[in-house]
Amino acid sequence: MQQLLEQAQLMQQQLVSAQQELNDAEVQGSAGGGLVVATVNGSGELLELKISPKVIDSGDAAETAETVADLVIAAVRDAVRAAGELQQEKLGPLSQGLGQLPGF
Repeated sequence: MQQLLEQAQLMQQQLVSAQQELNDAEVQGSAGGGLVVATVNGSGELLELKISPKVIDSGDAAETAETVADLVIAAVRDAVRAAGELQQEKLGPLSQGLGQLPGF
């Protein structure tokens, strides 16, 4: 029983550590060949958004707005996808370990 408690405590410490790593990590996603770049943390929270001036067409504001919106959505989705992969990398082994403990 003591060994199980020690195992559970170790896994909890590893989980807290992995969650902190995810909060501290930054991943990027991009769209339009890098014209829009979104940066999210490992939990998928949007931290920064960069839009290249090359995206802006002063001749057609409506089309530019639509294009920028599409590129922003694509870049954020790409970044969130990358964050999901990072989460799986960091937390996946821990969730597999939970299955080895009785009651999980």
